[in-house]
Amino acid sequence: MSDIAINVKNVSKVYRLYDNPKDRLKESLGFSKKKRYKEHYALNDVSFYVKKGETVGIIGTNGSGKSTILKIITGVLNATEGNVDIQGRISALLELGAGFNTEYTGLENVYLNGTMIGFSREEIDRKLKDILEFADIGDFINQPVKTYSSGMFVRLAFAVAINIDPEILIVDEALSVGDVFFQAKCYKKFEDFKKMGKTILFVSHDLGSVAKYCDRVVLLNKGEKIAEGEPKEIVDLYKKVMAGQSVYEKDSLTENVQPEDILSQKDLKDVVWKNRMLMNPSVEEYGNGSATIEDFGLFDSKGNITNTVRKFEECVLKMKVHFNQEILNPIFAFTIRDLKGTELAGTNTHIENQDIGLVSAGTTMVITFRQSFPFQNGQYLLQLGCTSYNGDNIDVHHRLYDVCCIQVLSEKTTVGYVDLNVGVEIKKEGN
Repeated sequence: MSDIAINVKNVSKVYRLYDNPKDRLKESLGFSKKKRYKEHYALNDVSFYVKKGETVGIIGTNGSGKSTILKIITGVLNATEGNVDIQGRISALLELGAGFNTEYTGLENVYLNGTMIGFSREEIDRKLKDILEFADIGDFINQPVKTYSSGMFVRLAFAVAINIDPEILIVDEALSVGDVFFQAKCYKKFEDFKKMGKTILFVSHDLGSVAKYCDRVVLLNKGEKIAEGEPKEIVDLYKKVMAGQSVYEKDSLTENVQPEDILSQKDLKDVVWKNRMLMNPSVEEYGNGSATIEDFGLFDSKGNITNTVRKFEECVLKMKVHFNQEILNPIFAFTIRDLKGTELAGTNTHIENQDIGLVSAGTTMVITFRQSFPFQNGQYLLQLGCTSYNGDNIDVHHRLYDVCCIQVLSEKTTVGYVDLNVGVEIKKEGN
């Protein structure tokens, strides 16, 4: 017996795009022998498999084909070419409202969905209590679904999907709708499913969750599978895709860069770290122009430029600063903020007792900060600055706000912004 739960083999999905609706009509009626459409490949020769008991994530930019492949796997869409083999009973949570009749009540939709999956009314009756408790929408269960908020919608849909004892669970971005407490409950269910040996395939933009829960990750881009493998590796590659880098030039993406403190003109010309990172297209900056932050990069423990680090992983932040004027004791700084703008941590060379001295005009310096990130799983924003003291005042030469996003991956999330990395010891009294 095969250990493959889902086997996607050479699947393509092609749509015909017409410039004019009349062209579609003429072709459908046989009035035109001329090809009046363009072919758009939502998926192009995609193949991958999911083993029984495995959790696999699918990531990619918008329009990459993630939702399309899930719809083909679940039978919502037919593939133009290729085929999908499924071994096991599937429960799917696709886009909001899929499989629900908005005119029916929530309760009626529970029975409708259960019947569609293949359960008898008696079997659904036995599972109804668990479904209602998980959804926790109260008396709204007896109201038409069309009156539900998006949060109530997803609560009920997910409650049905996970409580009918599926062998394979497929989820497409649905958890982004519920509140934080419901999401926590859902992810707890994910963990329970994994322990039970269930097969899970899901699409998510939450890269932290992908890294935490997935055994493997498939990366799609423009309808093609461009990579699959270990979560962190694929998440890093995804960041490069989002930054518009070629993922086929592997050597250029994984090149280890070891700059010196003062770079030669050749080095300055050949190495542009920030081009290999996911940059903020609308970065805020200001300063008097006496110095310019020309480049920066975050390097992981292997020396690769990345936007993604694991919690407590040792990494290096480098800044490349060019001095347009002579400056005495410049101060180089970085800070980390959350998405709400709260400053969480940071330092500068003055705090770290680094006396730079007089730097002449025309000099380019590289500043290296070595640290590990204790932050919880999530996304954070990086700020960079170059300043100096002018008496009791501070001259801002160049400051960059929210230059890029740093994704921290963690398999364990504690309370608050940072993980205190606490060690726990429990003993019986007297032992």
